[in-house]
Amino acid sequence: MAGLKVLDLTRVLAGPVATRFLAGYGADVLRIDPPSWDEPGVIPEVTLGKRCARLDLRLARDRDVFETLLAQADVLVHGYRPAALEGLGFGEEVRRRLNPGLVDVALDAYGWTGPWSGRRGFDSLVQMSAGIAERGMRWRNADHPVPLPVQALDHATGYLIAAAAVRGLVRRLEEGRTTQARLSLARTALLLIGLSPSEKAAAQPLAPITEADLAPTLEQTAWGPARRYLPPVAIDGAPITWDRPAAKLGSSPPKWGQV
Repeated sequence: MAGLKVLDLTRVLAGPVATRFLAGYGADVLRIDPPSWDEPGVIPEVTLGKRCARLDLRLARDRDVFETLLAQADVLVHGYRPAALEGLGFGEEVRRRLNPGLVDVALDAYGWTGPWSGRRGFDSLVQMSAGIAERGMRWRNADHPVPLPVQALDHATGYLIAAAAVRGLVRRLEEGRTTQARLSLARTALLLIGLSPSEKAAAQPLAPITEADLAPTLEQTAWGPARRYLPPVAIDGAPITWDRPAAKLGSSPPKWGQV
């Protein structure tokens, strides 16, 4: 993906996982946040390989900058609720007019149709809504809902988002077609429920961390040196690597290919 531009309008956690993965295969990922936004608990984890800038889309000068970035992007990944970008004046028709070849990938919590489509939500809430936490309660013989020990819906949806972006790029290259992909945590929950075993499985303890689980070198992040786990996905013949350490939000200018 070297040379391809990915405009990242996502927050915790599925979207940032997707764009981090794309950055690991060479994409120029530019994350845009509003001036006051922060999520310190996960930023060191999800900004790997990216540049992070701030824009206020309520200001004319920042809107002009955003329009330029959008017009030059190959992929847009956004995680706002349905109609949120429309409310800012950057609805689907505007995005397509500014960039006819854009691969447009969106995610939300509860899907794009139906009575819950406009609801806010995040991984743990969707696990509750989908029955995953109820199944965990029965599995643990507990008296309260038991969600999964990791944010599995976020991470699974993140890799599906990355796959959708790559598929859209291939389709554009081979067929000259544009792609609009829509994903949701609720749909991923349904997918995982369908893949889960029907019989009650015996509880298995988490495996202990070993040296083989860790990256071989230290990463010089904005918060000091750190050692990461190895990425959970590998593609034969295409090693994943990031040429930029994790950085704080707003640490880069809103430009492509700039330090």
